[in-house]
Formats: sequence, structure tokens, C-alpha cells
Amino acid sequence: MIKNTKKNEERIRRHKRVRNVVNGTPECPRLNVFRSNAHIYAQVIDDTTGNTLCAASSLELKLENGGNVEAAKKVGEAIANKCKEKKIESVRFDRGGYIYHGRVQALADAAREAGLKF
Repeated sequence: MIKNTKKNEERIRRHKRVRNVVNGTPECPRLNVFRSNAHIYAQVIDDTTGNTLCAASSLELKLENGGNVEAAKKVGEAIANKCKEKKIESVRFDRGGYIYHGRVQALADAAREAGLKF
């Protein structure tokens, strides 16, 4: 069993604070980001029903190194393209308690460049 470190517990506490403000609706769902050491994941969620509308990850894209900024950019483009297919134009960005820096920022910028509004 994996024991949460103090750093991860603080991230979870920050994420709970963010989630009190950021809620996804059918018109404007929530774009959630999760990063591990090896990969980065993004999913678009409608919080009223609790359904994941679309998802993308560096694992799904089968990238050689899924834990770097370049992988995050590709995941951002992939999630934006999947949102376009489902006719989702705007989302609310949920950074998952992470600092808006590095991989999280790269994913967000790539999604914006690919046409997603937030």
C-alpha cells in the first residue's frame, strides 16, 4: 500500500480548496489534470452527473517519455481535439492542487492553442 507523503497531502488539501470554486457543468465542464512522475493525464468532467466526457494521457498516446513538458503539450493538444469532436468549446481549468508551472502550464497552453477556451 502506498503511503501519502506530506507533499501529496498538502496537494490534496489545495485541490479540495480549488474544487469548492471550480465545478463543471454540461455547458462548461471541468478540465482536470493529474501528473505522476512517469505520465500526465487530463480529463473533461461534467460534475452534475459525475461523467467523464473525454480523457487523454501520455500513457494512452504511448509516448516514450510521458513525464516531461513535451508530453504534456501533446496531451493538451489531444484533449482539445477530443473536446472539439464532442463539440465542447469552453472548459474550467482544474490544476488538481499542483502549481501552475511546468507540465501543468504546458498542458494548459497547448490546449488553448488547439482551440479550447478557459
